[in-house]
Amino acid sequence: MFERLFSPYKISDCEIPNRLVVPAMVANYCNEDGTATDRYIAYHEAKAKGGWGLIITEDYAINQNAMGYKYIGGLWNDEQIPSHQKLTDAIHKHDSKIFCQIYHAGRQSNRFVNGGMQPVAPSAIPCPWMRELPRELTIPEIEQLVEDFGDCALRAKKAGFDGIELHAGHGYLIAEFMSPYANKRTDKYGGCLENRLRFTKEIYENIRSKVGKDFPVIIRFSADEAIHGGRDMAESRVLAKLFEEWGFDALHVSSGAYGNHNKGIVSPMYVPHAWTVDFAAEIKKIVNIPVITVNRINDPRMADNILQMEKADFVAMGRGSLADPDLPSKAKAGDLTSIRYCIACMQGCVGGLLTGNSITCLVNPSLGREGELDYEPVTEPQSVYIAGAGPGGLEAARTAAIKGHKVTIFEKRDFLGGQFKSAAYPPHKGELATYTSWLANELEKLGVTIHLNTELTKEVVVNDQPDTVIVATGGNPLIPAIKGVEKPHVLTAEDVLLGNVATGDRIVVAGGGEVGGETAAHLALQEREVAIVEMLPSLLSELDGVNRVHLKKILNEYEVQQYTNSKLVEILDDAVVVENSSGTVTIPAETVVLALGYKPNNKLAEELQSVHHNVITIGGAIKTSNALIATREGFDTGMNIAKTESELVSV
Repeated sequence: MFERLFSPYKISDCEIPNRLVVPAMVANYCNEDGTATDRYIAYHEAKAKGGWGLIITEDYAINQNAMGYKYIGGLWNDEQIPSHQKLTDAIHKHDSKIFCQIYHAGRQSNRFVNGGMQPVAPSAIPCPWMRELPRELTIPEIEQLVEDFGDCALRAKKAGFDGIELHAGHGYLIAEFMSPYANKRTDKYGGCLENRLRFTKEIYENIRSKVGKDFPVIIRFSADEAIHGGRDMAESRVLAKLFEEWGFDALHVSSGAYGNHNKGIVSPMYVPHAWTVDFAAEIKKIVNIPVITVNRINDPRMADNILQMEKADFVAMGRGSLADPDLPSKAKAGDLTSIRYCIACMQGCVGGLLTGNSITCLVNPSLGREGELDYEPVTEPQSVYIAGAGPGGLEAARTAAIKGHKVTIFEKRDFLGGQFKSAAYPPHKGELATYTSWLANELEKLGVTIHLNTELTKEVVVNDQPDTVIVATGGNPLIPAIKGVEKPHVLTAEDVLLGNVATGDRIVVAGGGEVGGETAAHLALQEREVAIVEMLPSLLSELDGVNRVHLKKILNEYEVQQYTNSKLVEILDDAVVVENSSGTVTIPAETVVLALGYKPNNKLAEELQSVHHNVITIGGAIKTSNALIATREGFDTGMNIAKTESELVSV
């Protein structure tokens, strides 16, 4: 089915068993001193077991002040080698190869993660995300960094890695030197392209002198930095030819640099699939060494098409490997419906890093815990009733069934997914439905009984006496005491998104958070006249910066009126009355849509406390949160049914 995808291919003399690559992604799973933890090793080994041909580790710091994150790997001293040797030994038990990516974060760092030092850069220009003013490097410091890169590469070779990837993309230090947006120097390391590339060339030559001519050394770079004043493809084609002439063994063609307005570093749902493949295709036309492509590729058929069209020699799927480390083996077996596809939500893989934590995954709650989870069935299975078929309830059902329990789901509506179903309706969010459909498929295989249009009640529990009841009833929309809120043309966002009710052409959305903004965009695409009313100073305040930029573009393109610092005080038959600093404003409205948040629906949990000994409440039924938290709680609950407190897997 995938003859090209699963054919071997060489980088230098290193034969990669197939064309699927796990690119470097920060996990924050290492120790603060740069050594590998058992958690970090198990995380990577799961991918090797799953059949990925080449695994490229996250940024290994070349010295203790080069780190952009606090818990990434490092090879700046010999004492770090043994722990990373354990990693390579684990990978080599399987068929995969593993390359070590080495880097210096440059200005994309801060003193809280890099050993207390002020960040350094070619020029003193702050990173848009990190905000801390970097110090311009001196020439002696640059010369020392060149040596550090070479020494780090040599240690990686000694640790058993199969090759090196030099990170010269994404706005890190080497990329900063190569690009005029960050490099304003007027010495031999700045100005013309030859000077801007001098740092990169010296690093390559130092690495090669220390690891030898036959050890694979590849380079990752941003073909289009997608930032004002940054490099574009015209210059990157020149770079590619030079990199090949110098002696690099493969080119990993990526894009972007740090910043909310840059779609290259992390591609959210709003960015098309495989959107940078044509960058790699252009490069491949002019070089004779292997080319790796990447960015928003999550389907093996998509990857195979890229190879068949000869746009690249390898396809990297970063977040696809987080969502399902077994993607290659499932694809090779032709079992595509069992693949747990990445939905590009960015909640766990990016959101955690932005707060200094390690990565998680909404669709894969086991991520980062591969070495500690026990999937062996229990010796004494229980009967488990679950109220609610949202993401939390479905995950609880899946893991409880894996553990051997007899599971029954009760859902009062006629569909699975809960609020996650309506969340897939706004523009660019359709892939959310793939997770719900995957769960439904898994539950069918596991023999879970599902009762739709059936509400679990106190009476049913008293009559049937299941061993465990999991309440995953989520939340109910908040309906504030606004004058006129009971009028028939006042609807909830969920009902509007699901198409349960029709709207007029003039619509006011009350609430400018994520749900309100996405609902407004959904209606605007239907070419309705839409306005948003929000009490806070800005819209979409709970969204990360990248998604906020993309959603606001849609709202602005479709001329959605935006009233911030405004309070909805009354709903009339054909308008709403809003108060703000300008006074009272009347906005025409045939339909009013409420998107003002949710409150926990814990009625069943309260009723069961007096009649059942083992009731577990999870997700939005406890506290309004998001699907990332709900799936994690559901997963852990299902895994830990019937365990004692000392046996519980920590959350």
